[in-house]
Amino acid sequence: MDLERFRERSKNKLAENKKFLQSLKKKDARLVDDAFHAAHEEVFEEIDCLQCANCCKTTSPIFYQTDIERLAKSMRMRPGDFIETYLRVDEDNDYVLKAAPCPFLDSDNYCKVYDSRPKACREYPHTDRKKMVQITELTFKNTVVCPAVLEMVERLKKIDL
Repeated sequence: MDLERFRERSKNKLAENKKFLQSLKKKDARLVDDAFHAAHEEVFEEIDCLQCANCCKTTSPIFYQTDIERLAKSMRMRPGDFIETYLRVDEDNDYVLKAAPCPFLDSDNYCKVYDSRPKACREYPHTDRKKMVQITELTFKNTVVCPAVLEMVERLKKIDL
């Protein structure tokens, strides 16, 4: 996975992708979902997250209280200690990681806490959700984080929705 090439490509497509994703709000939501879900399946047959892990290297998921409790328990920590060690409160008043890359990412791009990982990590990159038209802004943001999302959007631009 050439992350430098991906960053350049995603940067060059910013305006075009923003416009395209905004246009999806005017489309039949079921058709958009079907197209995204098909693209999601196709792209993840081709792209291996373990070759990339850019999401884990550059961004933080939101940690909800249930995530904190589950992770703290799996690490044999008190939730307060987990928060103090790993998390901070961001500008939206959400718990996020203090730093990137994720402290739970190992050198082979495996997650050390995979079975206990936060809900946001479990659902990332959110391209197989229902009502994709409601998360076009998030999808747009993910086009600069996740090569798979960028590829899905590029494929969707080529079909008539």
